Amino acid sequence: MDDTLHHGLWHRRLSGKKLGAGQTGSTQSFTSAERDKPIRIIKGNDLVDDMRRSRYMSNGEETPDGETSPDGADSDGEVESPDGEASEAGITLSVDELEAQLDDIGETIEAANTEADLDHAQSTLETVETGVETLAAADASDSEDADDEDDESPVESLQTVVEDTRETLSEARGPYDTDVIEQIETVSETIDDTRWTANGISSLADAVDTFGTVLQEEVGATLEIEDTVSEELIAGLESAIEAVTDAELDPDDDADAVKTLLDAAEALATAAEDAEDWSDLETNEQLRAEGFYDVLGHYKDFPPEWAALKRHEREDNPEMVLLALDALGSEFMERHCLETFSRMGKRAATDDVIEELLARAQKRDESAIEALGKMRATEAIDPLVEFVDEDSNPQLQKVTFRSLGEIGASEAVGPLAQKLVVDNQHVRPIAARALGMIGDTRAIAPLAETLAGDDSQDVRSATAWALRQIGTREALEAAAEHIDAEAFAVRHEARLAADALDLAQSA
Repeated sequence: MDDTLHHGLWHRRLSGKKLGAGQTGSTQSFTSAERDKPIRIIKGNDLVDDMRRSRYMSNGEETPDGETSPDGADSDGEVESPDGEASEAGITLSVDELEAQLDDIGETIEAANTEADLDHAQSTLETVETGVETLAAADASDSEDADDEDDESPVESLQTVVEDTRETLSEARGPYDTDVIEQIETVSETIDDTRWTANGISSLADAVDTFGTVLQEEVGATLEIEDTVSEELIAGLESAIEAVTDAELDPDDDADAVKTLLDAAEALATAAEDAEDWSDLETNEQLRAEGFYDVLGHYKDFPPEWAALKRHEREDNPEMVLLALDALGSEFMERHCLETFSRMGKRAATDDVIEELLARAQKRDESAIEALGKMRATEAIDPLVEFVDEDSNPQLQKVTFRSLGEIGASEAVGPLAQKLVVDNQHVRPIAARALGMIGDTRAIAPLAETLAGDDSQDVRSATAWALRQIGTREALEAAAEHIDAEAFAVRHEARLAADALDLAQSA
């Protein structure tokens, strides 16, 4: 039991004030007025009766039933009014009396064998705390008259002891079956949230099996775990929680069983903390454990990760490329992983790969945006459309336009059409080509207008190409009108459009 429960220490706490600056080796004593300052406790509990009797007996006075005590209280705890009649207001308790009662509570906690004993101590403590609060309120009104505001008053010392006693009382309770359940739930969450190595999951299975042995001994339940995988271990621990709950262990009658189960659950938690998880491995160990290097035979590229990456690309293993992207932190390997995704295109378009690329695209990673376009990932349309108006970043715009075109994002037709008239002549042709790849007929009018009026030959040839990609009669006719254009690229696209019209008419 904590030493603060001993009467001597509590008495020292309340018998002197804190040392002021420069004071050493002694304490200041409270005045008799400070120590005997009374409070009123409402009549009707054991504390009042016990304290009333102890006050008078300590003075050698008797308080037989019905007899009035020296302070006006009769033996039933009533206080006489000025006219001699009894009052229900209560009796008064001083700091010394409250201190003595706190000593008694500490001894009760130390000697407690059951939860009922501790409940009784808590009830008494709450009564004392009410008295201390009453005294504190009275003390606060006199605080302006104090000589040294830094000194701890007797009431403040009492409040400190009350708080310490509450903590000691809390520590003395239990353990309960709910503590066991809470510990098991924590381990289950750890298993579920962690990526384990083969060694780690094996050691966890052994720890769960050991806990199951204790569970069987204490509550007669058996854990059935069919396989050494996280899901099976979690299911086993869930059944353990049900078994402990159904046992309805009493903290008094089943104290030994609860303590044994809690110790076993804490040992299981320690085993989970010590088990090897994925983050404990070095990068090359992680890759080797996942089989990343298994494709390597004789290779000439360096580093070996790059050589393995090329093999995984040829063998259509996007998961391994994603593994390398996550594990390898160098810019060199990151660039090659993203380029690999672009070359693989739709062959790499798994949910996990797209999720990773979208996260990178949100951060304006141009390589990721390009890869999403090559994969024709429709999930990327909404975030990419937001980048169309990034006029301050033309390079990002161009990559975004191409990807939206490759995806065929009809949602982007309006925003892209508006970029046919921006000042940057390097952005306008990319917007035109993106509209052509999308192939939406809503783009015919703005493309035809740009073809007729733009000063840049690159822009005009790009719009003529876009109209030809759309391929409707209206689009082909708009492009064919410029068959005599001065710029060769424009004339070439116009001639191809005219040929397409002739072919359509002869068909």
